[in-house]
Amino acid sequence: MRRVEYLVGRHDFKTLTAEQFMQDNVFVASPENMCDSLASAMTEYGFGSVPVVDDQRRVVGIVSEFDLLKVLLAGKDLANVKAGDIMTPNPITVCPTTPAMDIIRLLDERHLIRVLVIDEHGTLKGVVARRDVLLGFVNATRKSPVF
Repeated sequence: MRRVEYLVGRHDFKTLTAEQFMQDNVFVASPENMCDSLASAMTEYGFGSVPVVDDQRRVVGIVSEFDLLKVLLAGKDLANVKAGDIMTPNPITVCPTTPAMDIIRLLDERHLIRVLVIDEHGTLKGVVARRDVLLGFVNATRKSPVF
């Protein structure tokens, strides 16, 4: 759920934060998950990356569509490759209180589609995608509620 989906009336977009944009129901993988299951989830549910977390849901990496395609390009079978073997460790993250404009700058400067939201312990709280930020802008600046 994204809190920006429920904004009613006008809000100052610049005061919105990651915790308001983020999707908090996030598919995750462990380093031991096989990559064929990640590819299936990504294609079935329409997301382009999967956070990789430890047993306490702390972020240890991320696997993207590009990572999976590189495995295929190398002639390997996704069923024989673990997420931990191909993940990008220490992915770019923000905290729940990161302001909207900082998120936009980060997405732009790093050419990202989405960024992980973690707390002070490194625990995954959600994911903010570019589309989530745009939805937040539209809802925050809408002149009247849509019913």
